[in-house]
Amino acid sequence: MNDILRRLIPTVLLGAAAVAGLWPLTATSEETGETASLATPASRRAAAKALEWLAEHQREDGAWHCDVGFKLNETYHVEQRNMPHVGVTALGGTAFLASGSVPGRGKYARNVERALEFVLRCQDAETGFISANGTRMYSHAFATLFLAEVFGMTRDERVRLALQKAVEFTYKAQNQQGGWRYVPLAEDSDMSITVCQVVALRAAKNKGIHVPKENIDAAVEYVLRSAVTRDMGGEFERGSFVYQFDSVNLAAKQHTRTSFALTAAGLTTLYGAGIYTDDDIRRFVEERGIRQYTERSKPLPSFDTMIRYVLRHYDDFNTPAYADHYFYFYGNYYASQAMYIAGGPAWESYYTRVRDDLVARQLEDGSWRCNVEYESRSRREYPMSTAVAAMLLQIPNNFLPIFQR
Repeated sequence: MNDILRRLIPTVLLGAAAVAGLWPLTATSEETGETASLATPASRRAAAKALEWLAEHQREDGAWHCDVGFKLNETYHVEQRNMPHVGVTALGGTAFLASGSVPGRGKYARNVERALEFVLRCQDAETGFISANGTRMYSHAFATLFLAEVFGMTRDERVRLALQKAVEFTYKAQNQQGGWRYVPLAEDSDMSITVCQVVALRAAKNKGIHVPKENIDAAVEYVLRSAVTRDMGGEFERGSFVYQFDSVNLAAKQHTRTSFALTAAGLTTLYGAGIYTDDDIRRFVEERGIRQYTERSKPLPSFDTMIRYVLRHYDDFNTPAYADHYFYFYGNYYASQAMYIAGGPAWESYYTRVRDDLVARQLEDGSWRCNVEYESRSRREYPMSTAVAAMLLQIPNNFLPIFQR
């Protein structure tokens, strides 16, 4: 039995249990065959408190309010303050799904339903684009992923139709480079937005929604071209991925950067596209004839070096300067997916660190401070970071397909 099948069989069994309503509280270790959980009493309490905070701060229209904007270098450029945010609402709804609640069933069923209704109202009936108050492709991807997970759990025809439209918008918005950027059909791409689209497309495909193979292949090629496979000095370490890659000007990557989050994003994209091993990479490169590898004798990307890079650089964002930064939360949102699929000691080493760090940093009210926020005269709220943290702490529940092998 090959490694991929060995990893998938326990997931299928757990998935069947979930459908039957037998929600597992532990994950199965494929290496030992023993049942073990990386959840602790403290992390379970923290997750429960986070869900209570999210439920309390969800608005009547089903949304969570947050600043709307986009990443600008290392800051967050705010375009509209304190608005109903469709991307954050999708993340909040997904956090409740991770607890086992679905529309019509579970403690937070009504919260999921309200989030779903808000997301559906934000979809353009003609184009399929999911946006509100100026949100961009990030939010569209999170919303598409949320719809995919809801559809997989309910088989609701209305959700299926919305999901199909959202998926069609996504792959039609892909650009010539094979990636995505903040707005549809932008000339350039970046790794962090590309990963969101691929994860959403993979989730939809797993639920039976048509996703053209050529779009996924183009995304994989973009990601593989973005890989750093030789130590190039400074931050350009072997095993990392660059933020933006220009397929015409190979030297352009010298003017971009690498990071923990971007490398986790690249790794997650490959896994999301069904590339699991070094042999998969080799076959893909040969089939596509990627010149920088086939003609320049450049070393191929290696999963071992990618995984080692992520483990080695976890603490890059785990600092006083970044602990309250959205980099920490979106970086670990990607890293958790990648490392969970990698499995084994790498996953356990990574997860125990992020789990304990999140528990230690949770505010007394159940939320996590972040520089992407909602601010009123009387208080500040942190729905984005709280939704992501709640998802991460609930990974051992094994309810969400994006956190399954």
